[in-house]
Amino acid sequence: MSDKHLYKVTFFNQQEVYEIYVKHVYQGDLYGFVIVEDFVFGEKSAIVIDPSEEKLRNEFEGVSQSFIPMHEIIRIDQVKKRGTAKIIAGNKESNSSAKVSKIYQPDGK
Repeated sequence: MSDKHLYKVTFFNQQEVYEIYVKHVYQGDLYGFVIVEDFVFGEKSAIVIDPSEEKLRNEFEGVSQSFIPMHEIIRIDQVKKRGTAKIIAGNKESNSSAKVSKIYQPDGK
């Protein structure tokens, strides 16, 4: 994938919804995982700093690749320009793992 492409990846992480921007997204060799790399965040020198984006920047600081379970991904969009990376509070009653299809869960046999 070309460096000129930019992707918005939306996924569940510990009952929260993360929206991040990356330059590369692809299926990894490890079955069931999507790899995202080359994270894109706003400028640190900006006068107004979004606390949600700052939390994401700190969480992914020093990370070259992140392996996201395929069943936790909500959506991947190719976008023309970067928006604000953010964390959206999820529904505490909702458990994203409950949405996993049987292909990912042992059937107990």
